[in-house]
Amino acid sequence: MARDNIYTAIAGGIFKGKKLLLPPQETTRSTKAILKSSFFNTVQFDIQNTCFAEAFAGSGSMGLEALSRGAKKVYFVEKDKAAFDILKKNCDELDAKKCVCFFGDTFQKLPQIAANLDEAAFFYFDPPFDIREGMGGIYEKTMELFASLPKSKVKLAAFEHISVFLMPERIGDFWLAKSRIFGNSAISFYIKKDDFISQEKV
Repeated sequence: MARDNIYTAIAGGIFKGKKLLLPPQETTRSTKAILKSSFFNTVQFDIQNTCFAEAFAGSGSMGLEALSRGAKKVYFVEKDKAAFDILKKNCDELDAKKCVCFFGDTFQKLPQIAANLDEAAFFYFDPPFDIREGMGGIYEKTMELFASLPKSKVKLAAFEHISVFLMPERIGDFWLAKSRIFGNSAISFYIKKDDFISQEKV
């Protein structure tokens, strides 16, 4: 029996109200609306005219929200074929010319994306919760991936994770600026050491 389609909507920007199709919940886990709102309230004045990369992209809801709010180019990586097909459909519905979709493993594709960037970008990591079967150690592996990216290619990074997981104060050259918890989910922001020191002085 065919399932009923599940949607979310763009919350702000030029595509506000546009519906995005979501993959089946057993395939991917969509970002909570309150968490998404918190992220974009934090970066709203910095995201315009920048590049944005969404790892473990699923439907692409975070990257497409960034596009709606002024990002000039958005990169997505998703390895599940069903989710990738939905991601492509969502990009086509908004602005396919500003979206670059990679089908494959984030751990293989993201370093390639970073290496080819002409400027520093926002990176959003939303790996599967580590309590899911077969996902033990996924957060540590994702942090190693982030630490391996060229420092010059990262403007800010955000990690969406299960709230009981304690993120480290530092990952490579980046420092934890803040974390916010929303029920079972949390989001943690990492910025460069120089930016962190400047922030501490404010």
